Amino acid sequence: MHRGKGMKFVGDSRVPAERKPNIPKDYSEFPGKTEAFWPNFLLKEWLVGAVFLIGFLCLTVAHPAPLERVADPTDSGYIPLPDWYFLFLYQLLKYEYASSDFTVIGAVIIPGLAFGALLLAPWLDKGPERRASRRPIASGLMIFGVIATIYLTWESVDHHDWEAAAEQGEMLDEEEQQALEEVDTNAEGYEIYTDQGCISCHGDQLQGTGAAGPSLYDTQYDAATVQEIAVEGIGEMPADQFNGSDEELEVLAEFVANGGNPESGGGGNEEEGSEEEESAEDDGEESEE
Repeated sequence: MHRGKGMKFVGDSRVPAERKPNIPKDYSEFPGKTEAFWPNFLLKEWLVGAVFLIGFLCLTVAHPAPLERVADPTDSGYIPLPDWYFLFLYQLLKYEYASSDFTVIGAVIIPGLAFGALLLAPWLDKGPERRASRRPIASGLMIFGVIATIYLTWESVDHHDWEAAAEQGEMLDEEEQQALEEVDTNAEGYEIYTDQGCISCHGDQLQGTGAAGPSLYDTQYDAATVQEIAVEGIGEMPADQFNGSDEELEVLAEFVANGGNPESGGGGNEEEGSEEEESAEDDGEESEE
């Protein structure tokens, strides 16, 4: 082939020695399609964030976080409830296949697969499409995850005993708090009360634990009735809960009947004691006459 025949020169492929300045495109050339990140786009983001922040602050002022009584580690009947964003996992752990011997499945494996799928999403779906209808795998997994989370959250809220929880967490007034402080934890009756496991249902200060056991520091039962209940049971309390000696049962009954402070008297014996005092005064007046 002769030089120049069958060849076309389309331009110089050599890199020019002089570089042109990197001038950004004028955004006015693309109206409605693009804008500058600073300050236009970033300013919009700040405005939206400020609106949500102010709304959230107003919500916290109008509806403050509910407070409950001081946490009691001995309260085995307390009904726990996690924050709303963990309710779906809380409900999942109630099912047979995700609790008891299978707790690892509900607490580790299933959440690990769910969050692992989110991390692996860029590799699981490499398609260039942006429409959800053209990305069936990614869209299906996301829809399934959202529906499962909403369903489990709803079930957790629906099955929770809100009345019992409110009763358990109710704040104590000054009189009740003062009564709790009067419980003599050094008394022999308190030691028996703890050893017999009464503390797990009725609290370390006889304050009760809601659904598990009622309060005892303001009981209206006398010592004899307390002994009978400890042996025969009452209501949801089964019989044969006390396994100590008769002397220990008497000490425990006196402790409970007197509101946790047998030295001062009170509780269920208060009315009985007042009646005895009145009868003694009447006998004294009759003897004087």
